[in-house]
Formats: sequence, C-alpha cells, structure tokens
Amino acid sequence: MHELPVTQSILKIALEHAEKAKAKRVIDLNIVIGELATMVDDSIQFYWEIIARDTIAEKANLHFRRVPAELQCLSCSEKYHPADGELACLKCGSINVKIIAGEEFFLESIDVE
Repeated sequence: MHELPVTQSILKIALEHAEKAKAKRVIDLNIVIGELATMVDDSIQFYWEIIARDTIAEKANLHFRRVPAELQCLSCSEKYHPADGELACLKCGSINVKIIAGEEFFLESIDVE
C-alpha cells in the first residue's frame, strides 16, 4: 500500500514540470527502482491508472528500470552482487557489508509534448 503515496508524488512532480513546460500532455515517465527497494512496479502502474485519470498525464507510459543490488564487504573489501537474497560476502562469508547500489527510487525523466 506504500506505493499509493509514492505514485501520488510522482504524479505531482510530473504535473508540476509539465505545467512549467506549458505541456499539453505527459507522454513518458522513466522511473528507477533499486533491486532492494520495496516498490512494486505493478502496484505503481495500478495506482497510476487510477490517480492520473482526467489529468494531462492520464495516458502517460511508465517505464521502470531496475538497478541491481551491489554490496561491498567491510571485512575483505570484495564488491559483489548478492545471489538469491543472500547478503553475506561471497568471498569471505562476512555479513559486515554496506550497500553500494540497489536502494534507489527516483523519477529519472519526464517526456512531454
């Protein structure tokens, strides 16, 4: 259910930028979601179709780009992509890791006409 307020924010941002550009229609929105982010593409799309109705963004296409998770072991400095949700270092087995990529969630670009 946390996708609803996020989708509302995306719509608000899109409409604000479209208005500033004096656009007649929002065509495409490019959304980046990290593999470790808890956002679900289908839920965002579902809410979008409801809340964008009767706006200039109603027929906009949402494009989702997933960023793979990348971790770095703080024990041995190994950088790796976790497999099957296993966060332990693949080289030394340590769970003392930091996330380098994969938590992103942002609106990368908006195309209008």
